[in-house]
Amino acid sequence: MFHIAEFARIAGISPRMLRKWDALGLFRPAWVDPATGYRAYSPAQLPALRRALALRDLGMPLAEIAGLVGGGED
Repeated sequence: MFHIAEFARIAGISPRMLRKWDALGLFRPAWVDPATGYRAYSPAQLPALRRALALRDLGMPLAEIAGLVGGGED
């Protein structure tokens, strides 16, 4: 499992974007610590995030991307 900053660095995006996409229900972390709210991501989520980023770069609306990537869950 990766903390948000590590996962964002690997994906080439900002932790802020991951937080925003989580709030929108577009890409959710694999686990959230109930005590602190810290997000953790699985390496298995990286392909789904890369698909979502590629679709966004092609101009697809975020609402449509959400339906295709399934929220980023394993």
